[in-house]
Amino acid sequence: MAKKNVIIIGAAGRDFHNFNTYYRDNEDYNVVAFTAAQIPDIDGRKYPAELAGKLYPQGIPIYAEEDLPKLIKEHNVDDCVFSYSDVKYSKVMAMSAIVNAAGANFHLLGPNDTMIKSKKPVIAVVATRTGCGKSQTSRKVIEYLMDMGLKVIAIRHPMPYGDLVAQKVQRFAVVEDLKKHKCTIEEMEEYEPHVVRGNVIYAGVDYEAIVRAAEEDPNGCDVILWDGGNNDFSFYKPDLTITVADPHRPGNELSYYPGEVNLRLADAIVINKMDSASPEGIQAVRESIAKVNPDALVIDGASPLRVENYEIIKGKRVLVVEDGPTLTHGEMKIGAGTVAAMKFGAAELVDPRPYVTGKLKETFEIYPGIGELMPAMGYSPEQLKDLETSINNTDCDVVVIGTPIDLTRIVKINKPTARVFYDLQEIGKPDLDGILNDFVKKHNLK
Repeated sequence: MAKKNVIIIGAAGRDFHNFNTYYRDNEDYNVVAFTAAQIPDIDGRKYPAELAGKLYPQGIPIYAEEDLPKLIKEHNVDDCVFSYSDVKYSKVMAMSAIVNAAGANFHLLGPNDTMIKSKKPVIAVVATRTGCGKSQTSRKVIEYLMDMGLKVIAIRHPMPYGDLVAQKVQRFAVVEDLKKHKCTIEEMEEYEPHVVRGNVIYAGVDYEAIVRAAEEDPNGCDVILWDGGNNDFSFYKPDLTITVADPHRPGNELSYYPGEVNLRLADAIVINKMDSASPEGIQAVRESIAKVNPDALVIDGASPLRVENYEIIKGKRVLVVEDGPTLTHGEMKIGAGTVAAMKFGAAELVDPRPYVTGKLKETFEIYPGIGELMPAMGYSPEQLKDLETSINNTDCDVVVIGTPIDLTRIVKINKPTARVFYDLQEIGKPDLDGILNDFVKKHNLK
């Protein structure tokens, strides 16, 4: 029987994982291309031969997603596999229409074909949308487990936007490793909070190789913690799934792919940000949980802020810099920096749009809903320089930094800065401590 020609529709993450786990050594298929979206400047590359396996000695080209109909016809494509996350259901089905109209089948791969089994117990922390608070939940889980005397290795959802061969398996144990691996701002936002707290985190491209390295980490490993990206489901078969939901975006938990998958798979669901969300939003999320996963344990959570130099905010004209993906495809209208600016009495939030330049100007054009906030975008040295220039161009008194990293370490800001920190705080019972104690006992980890 002839091989089926396949295109994997992606964004430099889940797409490579789907290829590695399902297609790489599968002689029934011929992957002719990847397409790329969401992340700037990742099309025009190749998935390299060194990672693609013996069936693909020339590697696999990566094209822009808008070329998809043309590629389907040129390569006589049978199947297109949608392989990225944090997408409205309407967008997923619109993509299906494009694929079907060009003559090909439209597919979504599920957990059974893409989850890798670890030799260690796995806890997966995932979410219903980008920006729900996965990272702070992951850190809280790690703190509890470390307090029990366990050695936890975190593995982060991929963000391989550079040299894919060099990024096959990455280990981050100290802040200097961020520079060694030439991390983007988005990568630093996820890795830096882990390493400054003293735990090791892995990431990269080949997640089979990554988990095997993590299991044998020189620091020791009792538990693997999957720290998810966007609202994607875990790359590893979890023994415990903790899903984070956001009452600031009520209803999104049932209308974005694959966030609802995570809601349905959850053993425990954290309703985060209850300290700043409306009662109506919180209730809507509770009703969604009751509808699709009534057996899940529901943990009430808050994200209280700590602000360094908070006293400089009062009465000032403030530029707020927030986590980039949370504002772009995450579509959030308010972040930790915004909450801090309002809480500590900023006179005005300055709109950065008249001052942005270069690649950052393109970001505002692609995502007009960002509004009067500055997304911390830095996928390339050029974009990082544009961010620095745009911040320094902005006519404001103070810059409030709502990203999880020390932004002043990588860009030079010519104005006073106030940095925002935030951690998960559980409210009442049940809580993560109780759930994790049960997990530890079940797996005989003490």
